[in-house]
Amino acid sequence: MEQLQVIQSKIYEIRGQKVMLDFDLAFLYGTETKYLKRSVKSNLKRFPSDFMFELTKAEWDTLRCKNCTLNGGRGKHPKYLPYAFTEQGIYMLMTVLKGDLAIKQSKALIRTFKRMKDYI
Repeated sequence: MEQLQVIQSKIYEIRGQKVMLDFDLAFLYGTETKYLKRSVKSNLKRFPSDFMFELTKAEWDTLRCKNCTLNGGRGKHPKYLPYAFTEQGIYMLMTVLKGDLAIKQSKALIRTFKRMKDYI
């Protein structure tokens, strides 16, 4: 699957917004979710509620029911509810994650959101 398709398959609509979840972003950036969350918590002032929010248990359960790919394996019953990042939150996340892979994936994410806007 092309990288654009992979990224698009990880975009969900929650609370009327297009978002990506912390564990999907961690995977794309080649890191563990706990390290991504740690980076965010160290920079909380950069992530207001319109950039990032924590899913409620009901939202998480609904999302898991709609997307059977979220049901299997490790992380089936997460200890903490995932964070959802809006497009602006993803851009801000790009400023706190470091490394070559983060730079490469940041460019891919920006291109994906641009293509989606162009399509609309």
